[in-house]
Amino acid sequence: MATRKADRPRRAADPEKVRTLEQLLATKEIVISCGSGGVGKTTTAAAAAAMAATPLGGKVLVLTVDPARRLASALGLERFGNTEVRVPSSAFEAAGVEPRGELWAAMLDTKQSWDDLVRRHAPDAATREQILANSLYQNISGRFVQSHDYIAMERLHEIHTSGTYDLIVVDTPPTRHAIDFLEAPDRMAEFFSSKLLRWLTAPAKSRVMTMASKPFYTVADRILGSQFLEDIAEFFSLFQSMAPGFVERADAVTRTLADRRTTFVVVSTLEAAPLHEAEFFIEALDERKLDLGALVLNKVLPAYLRRTATTGVAKRMIRDADDIAAQLAPSMKPAARPDDVSRVLATVGESFLNYQVVAKREAEQRASLSRSPDVVAAVPYFDSDIADLQGLLALGEQIWR
Repeated sequence: MATRKADRPRRAADPEKVRTLEQLLATKEIVISCGSGGVGKTTTAAAAAAMAATPLGGKVLVLTVDPARRLASALGLERFGNTEVRVPSSAFEAAGVEPRGELWAAMLDTKQSWDDLVRRHAPDAATREQILANSLYQNISGRFVQSHDYIAMERLHEIHTSGTYDLIVVDTPPTRHAIDFLEAPDRMAEFFSSKLLRWLTAPAKSRVMTMASKPFYTVADRILGSQFLEDIAEFFSLFQSMAPGFVERADAVTRTLADRRTTFVVVSTLEAAPLHEAEFFIEALDERKLDLGALVLNKVLPAYLRRTATTGVAKRMIRDADDIAAQLAPSMKPAARPDDVSRVLATVGESFLNYQVVAKREAEQRASLSRSPDVVAAVPYFDSDIADLQGLLALGEQIWR
């Protein structure tokens, strides 16, 4: 049985003492994993949630956006959607662990979430059904990228205010810029108070409206057809009736992001483009006075590459390749030619020194980034894709302490 928030032991929320991801997650209720596409933020979010459910206890939810199919398999689930489902105990048993808490998972369904939002905010049943049936609404709610950003934050706010979970770990939408979802609530509020919306929903009998819009509608009618124009007019008129609820909700989402119980985990690799995006996002969080709890760097070369002693070993392999090959070749099965062994040893030594240069460069990059977050964690290259909960927990161990 999951412990409730009132019963669950928590460390003091003192940022000066936070040194590990374990300590960070023990003091927070919302953790938002963000970064550019392809850096592993979805897997990192799932791994962090799995780790939190294991030693910390409580009821933990990982809310993902467009996860790879193998992630569902890794969590021991055939599939999951907008409704939260519990990760089965058998998945933890197979991984050889007994969690103190519960791990739940959900995948954001943009269309379903928008429909639920309309049902909550529509002033009456007739307006609700008209909006849901409007063709423009159906296209926007299912395909419009900005709606994806906003509804992810709206869904997070909804789940958090329900009080069902002790910790929610969110994987942010796959946007071109990681900052987009942060700005989505403000953009929604601005849209409902914009001149454009007032112009589109102005009464048809208004002389100003008629004179200003007539040239536009004359041309648009020829190109798009009268039905499309009617759908536009109906859509914005109907949506205007829900404006107060949306603005209030957008403000509440913004407050949730700024709450001291919310923290952000920026995920990146040390490649140029993702790293630039991560630096930009860190600055954006700082400007908005949002809490940057951790930086997770994926696919980092191992620390032993930077050890001085290993440099000498690699140089000796290159320098003494012939002598070492002469000793090794006869004992190999089948026996190898000494000159072939020598080439392999020299190549391995050269490759090691090249990797060592890259590893030292990565260390310098990490040092320049580690001043901002409370926690900086590095994840090495894994030999294979993560295919089960044991793999997620193995990744989690790398970033946990």
